[in-house]
Formats: sequence, C-alpha cells, structure tokens
Amino acid sequence: MLNNKVAIITGASRGIGFACAERFIQEGAKVVLSDVNDDVGEAAAKSLRDNGGEATYQHCDVSSKQEIQALFDDSVALHGRVDIAVANAGIVHAADILDLEEEDFDRVININLKGVFLTGQIAAKQMIKQPPDEDGFRGSIINMSSVNGVLAIPAITPYVIAKGGVNQWTKCLGIRMANEGVRVNGIGPGSINTEMFQKVADNPQKMQEVMSRTPMQRPGEPDEVAKIAVFLASHYSSYITGQTVYPDGGRMGLNYVVPVAE
Repeated sequence: MLNNKVAIITGASRGIGFACAERFIQEGAKVVLSDVNDDVGEAAAKSLRDNGGEATYQHCDVSSKQEIQALFDDSVALHGRVDIAVANAGIVHAADILDLEEEDFDRVININLKGVFLTGQIAAKQMIKQPPDEDGFRGSIINMSSVNGVLAIPAITPYVIAKGGVNQWTKCLGIRMANEGVRVNGIGPGSINTEMFQKVADNPQKMQEVMSRTPMQRPGEPDEVAKIAVFLASHYSSYITGQTVYPDGGRMGLNYVVPVAE
C-alpha cells in the first residue's frame, strides 16, 4: 500500500510513533524515525532494520525549526523526497490551572502545537516541490491529535489547548494544500496502551474511571492507531483532507458513564 514511499515520523522511538513506523515498513515504506531520546530511537531504528525494514534515526527537537528543517533536508538527501510526514511528538504536563507555571505551559505548547505547525509547514513546502506520483499526489501529512482536542481535562490544560490547536491547524493546512496534491489529516486517539498511559493503567481507581467513559471497555493498542495512519497516508483516503479521525473506543459519542466490571 505504501511501496517505496518515504515517511518521516517525529516522536518515533516508542508508543504510537514507533507503531506507525512498524506498520509503514510492513506496507513497503522507507522510514525516518526522529526523537530526542537518542538511545531509544537508535535502538528502535535498528530493530526495524534487523527485521528487514529500511529505517534510519535522526535526533530532532520539534520545538526547533532548525532541527526540523535539518531532519527534512537530510531525509531528502538520503531518499530523494518525502511522501509522508507524521507529526507525532508530544508531552503532557499535569497541574491545577491556578498553579500552572508559565514555563510549563510554554514547554507543552512549543512541542505539541508549535512543533506540529513547523513540521507541517516544512513538510508541505518540501512536498509541493516534488513531482506527483501516478495518481497526482505529492504527499500526506498526518498530525497526532487527541480526543482532548475536543474534550477538556482541566488538570492537563496545556495539552488540551495544544491538541485543540492541532485540530484547527489540520483544517487550515488541509484547505491550503487541497489543490497542491498534498492531503493533511489528523488522528485523535483516546486511551491507548502507551508509556504515557501506564500511570493510569497502574492505578485501579483511575483505570476504572477511564473505562467507565469508554464504551468498548478497553484501552486501544498503538497498532490500532498506526493502521489509521496507513489509511490516511495511502490512496485509500484520496478524497479526505482537513479531517481528524478518532480511534477512541466510542468515548467521543458517550454522554454518560458505563458500568465497569470489577
């Protein structure tokens, strides 16, 4: 489905980002993983190569325009083009709104919103320079959002604000690039079994609270998100742009809590 496509994924050393890399390679893509956790990122890329995939790793702090530009420039120098860009890097900071420090707010916004903006802008500029493929497409940009781009949790306000901004950025860039052969879409996961979710999974009370608002009564798996990324990166989603898809186990549509088995 993605045969010989070149994909850049930020925040790819683990979790959803790494699952996207694995799934893209299974579909025939060449993958450039980026992260700030270099030891884990290098090991992730090596594991993909050891299994027969074409994967490289590059350090990239997505709050830095210079580092994102270098990531794309080096990827183009290596592979000749970039067909898929997944803006996945993100962090969470929890604090009461009234106690939230300015520097913590800025740190989350710089990575989760500014980083997605810069990644998309640089990706779009690169993609419109490229010749289209046989179907007239130059590329696909995928932004990792969250159900919290729509739903609100005051304890993680900077994260919620950033993800809401990501949804609007996805629409804006999708509309701008609609006639350029570049599609832009988002994925807004609910509760997914990642390292970020582990603190919830390890707390029975918190886990019950989360499952009570999840009709499918289980957290999702990173690969379930990655499969959506494959769809959005491929020609199977050829008439979709500016949209955010929510793999959330039914959470977005729920207006009450459901009983959870003990």
